Amino acid sequence: MKRKAQIAPASMPANLLLLLLFGVRVLAICPPMCTCSRGHRVVDCSARGLAILPESLQHNIHFLNLSYNRIQNLDGLLKHFDHLRTLDISYNHLHHLPVGLPRALWDIRASGNYIRQLEKNDTAYHWNLQNLDLSFNLLERAVLINNTLSNLQSLNLSHNKFWTVPTNMPYNLEMVDLSHNYLLQILPGSLDRLPRLKRFYLHANRFTSLSKDIFNQLDDLQLLTLGDNPWACEDEENINHLLTWMQKTPAKVLGCPCYTRPTCGEVHLATRRTWHSAAFTEQPLGADARHPGHRVPLHAVTSGYLSKSAQLNVALNANAMNTSEAGEQVLILGGGFRTSTPHSLSTQSSTTIRTRSTKKAHPGKAQSTSHQIHKRSFETTIWSLLCTVVILRAL
Repeated sequence: MKRKAQIAPASMPANLLLLLLFGVRVLAICPPMCTCSRGHRVVDCSARGLAILPESLQHNIHFLNLSYNRIQNLDGLLKHFDHLRTLDISYNHLHHLPVGLPRALWDIRASGNYIRQLEKNDTAYHWNLQNLDLSFNLLERAVLINNTLSNLQSLNLSHNKFWTVPTNMPYNLEMVDLSHNYLLQILPGSLDRLPRLKRFYLHANRFTSLSKDIFNQLDDLQLLTLGDNPWACEDEENINHLLTWMQKTPAKVLGCPCYTRPTCGEVHLATRRTWHSAAFTEQPLGADARHPGHRVPLHAVTSGYLSKSAQLNVALNANAMNTSEAGEQVLILGGGFRTSTPHSLSTQSSTTIRTRSTKKAHPGKAQSTSHQIHKRSFETTIWSLLCTVVILRAL
């Protein structure tokens, strides 16, 4: 007969306690090269010189900042992070958007890389995606499937190499930034299915003229930027219809063609005397970043960006609040744009930050006392558990 192994009854609670004691630590682990907050669900691994994805990342993290590193490939490495809402992979060495990104993502920030093309499968079926930032790349072509990006509201493609405005853009877009490209034309019908578009940035391109009635379907348009383009003002046949439209549109047009005046449109006339395109672009990073290989100094990144992302540098942002989980902090640019795209230039910012009110009182004493209390409580709990384990082991 086979003898059944007998397990001492007292050993089972002891093993259970050990599992609970060490298991909690395993579940709440933070990679040593990163900083974590919000129960280790907000992870900041930025500017750590990383070439690969850190190990020991929890699968239930909500926010992951991998910006300012040397990562070249993340294909298939993030697909298991089903709770990830915000991914910042800006300013790495990526040549394409990572394959297999989680479908739960709301916000993808991939500016400042070496991405040349955006294929349809790169963003297909990202039903929850609201904000996509691919600025400061080498993009010449972007293929988007509008019916699989039904929640996309913000698309930043500025500082790339586009020659024509991408077609088939998602119909719920509220902001599109195509400034600082090489745009020569907008194909007829490209803007016909953007009924909710409110802000459209087209300055600093190579437009000489635009097709007649090209903006007529943009019923909700509030802001359009057209400055810093080489308009063919001597070609009255092609330019007059644009000038006529600008006089009648209820939207605010900044940088009117042919130097008619800095601001056009019937409402919200600006008080600016001169046009400056960089004051209105949706730049996510410092103004000195003009190509993917140039890294913006961390001090050039404004607090507006840091308030939404994980801290780029603890020393630079020691007094800032910890990044909140998605939904706990709302940033609105110009009424409706939900992501933070700060401007490093000394211009007026339209960013409004709404956070929960907090009381500030003697941070030195309060933090010191609170730290000591938590430390003693933690040590007492650990000693109690260890004593219990030893006693149960002895039984």
